[in-house]
Amino acid sequence: MDVFPYLVAGWVFLAGCYGLATSRNLIHAVGCLSVCQAATYVLLLTVGYRDGATAPIFSDLKPGSRPVVDPVVQALTLTDVVVGATVTALLLALVVQVAKRHGTVDPDELSELRG
Repeated sequence: MDVFPYLVAGWVFLAGCYGLATSRNLIHAVGCLSVCQAATYVLLLTVGYRDGATAPIFSDLKPGSRPVVDPVVQALTLTDVVVGATVTALLLALVVQVAKRHGTVDPDELSELRG
């Protein structure tokens, strides 16, 4: 098993976390969270990959004759994409509301939100 895709997933996740930690803008923070989410796509597809495997369509293959890719991991990745897009849209809508009410998207200037 090759470790390169796992390293790529880890690097993308760390790049998103670094951007999130150093962000001075809520819109940038939402974008960095989306980058962290993209690391999960790479990780899930890496887990489901099999070298020399084909699509899991058995109309032209005799079952057990060739290895096939796990379709559950592909379905989870597709679900992850949809959930990630929904969460990103919701967070951006919240950022728009914060900008309307407080006039800024800088987290340091939002002193009214501190507990």
